[in-house]
Amino acid sequence: MDLALDQATPFLLDGDPAIRWQTMRDLLDADAAEVAAERAQVAETGWGRDLLDLQDPEGTWAQAIYSPKWTSTTYTLLLLRRLGLAPGTPAALRGCEQIWSKSGVDGWMVLPRSTSRGDTCVAGMFVAMAAYFGYKDGQMERVIEWILDQRLDDGGWNCRTLRSDVNHSSYHTSITVLEMIAELKANGHDDPRLIEAAAGGREFFLAHRLYKSHRTGEISHSTYTKLSFPPRWHYDVLRGLDYFQSVDAAWDERLSDAVELLESKQRKDGFWPVQHKHVGRVWFDMESGRKPSRWNTLRALRVLRWVGRTR
Repeated sequence: MDLALDQATPFLLDGDPAIRWQTMRDLLDADAAEVAAERAQVAETGWGRDLLDLQDPEGTWAQAIYSPKWTSTTYTLLLLRRLGLAPGTPAALRGCEQIWSKSGVDGWMVLPRSTSRGDTCVAGMFVAMAAYFGYKDGQMERVIEWILDQRLDDGGWNCRTLRSDVNHSSYHTSITVLEMIAELKANGHDDPRLIEAAAGGREFFLAHRLYKSHRTGEISHSTYTKLSFPPRWHYDVLRGLDYFQSVDAAWDERLSDAVELLESKQRKDGFWPVQHKHVGRVWFDMESGRKPSRWNTLRALRVLRWVGRTR
């Protein structure tokens, strides 16, 4: 791990401010003031500044709340959150206001021109973004309660529960809700139900060893084993592991298969690739699949650092 970090550090620090500040925080244990100063550059230059400059005058992106993917307000804000744009940034708060003012029925989130039934995955995204950026809305507590009520017996969530008779959780929806809960807890929400729900959601993933069928042990879906970035609404094994490290979860031996898979993805040059891009319109490509990925190298190394500390 130390050798890999030494090799990767110059590569990561030569990247966008979004990469640099997270490298400093998660891998180098840099001084907090230095990390904050670098993080502030996300709004001033690079990918973050480029996305902010694309905001519409009314506060949306692509003049849309959720679609087209991946240029709408929802997915642009999700990306800005992953870049680490500072909470409280006025442009992000305006975007959140557009989302929450144009969505929401009876305690769940419903998109314009969409089904009248709720979507747990989309609702989880909206709550996570609001919690992260510090946007307050009177509907949020009701939406959180509704999401928690949608949890299935296997511990996770599935966005199709209101549209069809399903009793097995979705990897995609479950990771979105777990990230939402982590964001809420990090920002002062202390509802005991959040702790219980997060434990149940993690158990769902552990029972599946993060990417396998709990019945047969076979790979649940081939895309779960391919490293992507940004993940959008999709799950893959690195997104799952990165969630576990982000909440500093206790080590569980059922994580071993996923860690070994991640280690097997390391290139001969010591870095990690982007193996899969989710089809859709984008503002710009941050990385090429033909070259080593700073994003996935950063994420893989902080996962392995957590594994080394907790295993």
